[in-house]
Amino acid sequence: MSSAVNWIVLVVVVLAALVAVELLRRVLRSRRVNGRFSLAGPVVERCTWPGFATAAVVAFNTVYAPGMSGRSFEFAVQQTVTVLLIACVAWLVIQAAYAVTDVVLARLNGVEGIGNRRARRIRTQITLVRRVAAAVIIVVSAGAMLFSFPAVRALGAGLLASAGIAGVVAGIAAQSTLSNLIAGLQLAFSDAIRLDDAVVVDGEWGRIEELTLTYVVVRLWDERRLILPVSYFTSTPFENWTRYESRVVGHVMFYVDWTVPVDELRAELYRCLREHPLWDQKDWTLQVTDVQANGLVELRALMSASDAPSVWDLKCDVREHLVAYIRENHPQAMPRLRVEDAPAAAPAPRKAGTSVRPGVPGQAVQDGREPRSGIGRA
Repeated sequence: MSSAVNWIVLVVVVLAALVAVELLRRVLRSRRVNGRFSLAGPVVERCTWPGFATAAVVAFNTVYAPGMSGRSFEFAVQQTVTVLLIACVAWLVIQAAYAVTDVVLARLNGVEGIGNRRARRIRTQITLVRRVAAAVIIVVSAGAMLFSFPAVRALGAGLLASAGIAGVVAGIAAQSTLSNLIAGLQLAFSDAIRLDDAVVVDGEWGRIEELTLTYVVVRLWDERRLILPVSYFTSTPFENWTRYESRVVGHVMFYVDWTVPVDELRAELYRCLREHPLWDQKDWTLQVTDVQANGLVELRALMSASDAPSVWDLKCDVREHLVAYIRENHPQAMPRLRVEDAPAAAPAPRKAGTSVRPGVPGQAVQDGREPRSGIGRA
């Protein structure tokens, strides 16, 4: 009878723990608390299920008394509860750490302008550090679970004795993995690339979408994903357009006729940029940069924007506007290739005493004598 009462008390305590977690969740989701504390939302989103699991296991482990399940199942129940408790606590700690860092990352995502570069660097470092911390917590929890078994605990002394040799063997076997891990930490803290950096890799332009300890995901301009190992960025040259700032200068090339009015076209470029919302009001120019071998004049229009996508759209709009302006206002300046007919060659003067035999073109009579054949007589 006492055993049944103990089990009833155990169930009631576990249910009470679950109800307490549910009440806490509802309080954190309320408008008064959620509106005042920015951490409340991420904590509820990430820690609800780990909180339920941890509360239930902790309540069970607190109320459970030895002998409630009989001697045959005593060790199995205690061992299961210990393993579950370690797993649930590790799960809750990881999710709580992610919830706290989510608040920081959300604030950094909204940083624009001068502080954007520093914000992206901090975002990259926080993302990698919390992944490293999660991996360390998982490894430590797995070790704690294993050492909770007496047989494994007895085997630990022997394993520690051969840890040096095992470490060397594991290092050789996982050489590429370890190099990627070290390269990931190097990229994060050397500030070589950051999340949302505009890069050119293997001739493809894109942005750093995800940066882990083993691979980097580059979102290309056409929404494809280029996945590269982290070690690629430490051993292969690549372009980083936003290394020091997100602002980018773009250029548009035109090939026109010599009759193009450069000053008027330069004034039209400035008028177009001044009215365009993507121009950052800083750099612009239009210059004659070259004369091609085919006779066309090369013009280069420069313009700046706050970031790479903006400068791409700005370049397309400016190119479209100036092409239409030249076509409508200065059609004579459109690119063209000229072909001129050469004058007819004058006939070659004849030598004195030379006449052309009538009826036989190409043969001449010199001093009234017949031309000799090139074939000798026998």
